Amino acid sequence: MKFFFLIAILLILLPQDLLSREKWPTYAQDIKYKTSIDQSLQAMMIYKAKAQKKRPLLVALHSWSGNYRQTGWQNDALQWCHENDWNFIHPNFRGANSNPDACGSEKAVQDIIDAVKYMQHDSLVDSDRIYLIGSSGGGHAALLLAGRAPQIWAGVSAWVPISDLNAWWAQKNKQKSKYARNIEKVAGGKPDNDASAHEQARLRSPLSYLHLAKKVNIDISAGISDGHKGGSVPFTHSLYAFNQVVPDKEKIPEAIIEKFYRTQSLPVELKAPQADPLYGKKHLIYRQESLHARINIFQGGHEIISHAALNWLKEQRKNKDAVWHSKHIHTLRSSQKNHPSGL
Repeated sequence: MKFFFLIAILLILLPQDLLSREKWPTYAQDIKYKTSIDQSLQAMMIYKAKAQKKRPLLVALHSWSGNYRQTGWQNDALQWCHENDWNFIHPNFRGANSNPDACGSEKAVQDIIDAVKYMQHDSLVDSDRIYLIGSSGGGHAALLLAGRAPQIWAGVSAWVPISDLNAWWAQKNKQKSKYARNIEKVAGGKPDNDASAHEQARLRSPLSYLHLAKKVNIDISAGISDGHKGGSVPFTHSLYAFNQVVPDKEKIPEAIIEKFYRTQSLPVELKAPQADPLYGKKHLIYRQESLHARINIFQGGHEIISHAALNWLKEQRKNKDAVWHSKHIHTLRSSQKNHPSGL
């Protein structure tokens, strides 16, 4: 009994970052790199491919309240890189979105770009196969970087993302949610009555830049119950993001988007999709494909299906039309899971 008591005390006293570090496989490295915007040292988890030739790079982004030590679906992403001999990074980009340096700031954006440059300098990276993936707050950052640095990415997979911080603040403020308070800390005030705060939220929102990403292959996915009982981000954020990267004739009318969200059922104006085995039991409710963009609404909530995301990403090449259907499915050696995208 004394032994187990001592172990319990040790777990309480150990620093939380050490405890979380143990969730990462031993082949992951915890490193720091110098950023160009303020010369600070920023942290990230990395994995270097073993082959002595250029290999893809997968950039995984933590959630709204997370940091570079966050695990969950990230373990699937890292294992994918280990099994397929890809390079991998999971940068901090100024940590949780509760301070002005995080949440789509100039520093956070440049940190992600600098993290990619670090790996390009330090490892053998195929510049035509650099992929970006994130969910929830990481989906927000993924869509933001698609617009802010479109020249980098071969494919961007964004799950249950926030695309408009002003809209999300209004949605969360009604609920007296901590996420509304987070946005106020980031923006410097309440966006509804502070013009400067409203502008800060706009500048940190993907919708302000996604029109610059129309040639980037982007896959956006959300669960139909997200924003209702199934999560904190209305799936309208995904639909409006899709509208920013497709031609006008392919945009989904606002009235239909709002009806879709309100009823949580497919409007008659939209066509039901074919089944996609990559989604497993989380069957598709709606899908629309364009030359470079796709929207998926599936039977689920605030979550990411890593199996679907990673198998789609592997088919993409920079400056090429999107490949929407994978001919060769790679299944990770461990059991596949749908991962809740904790904010």
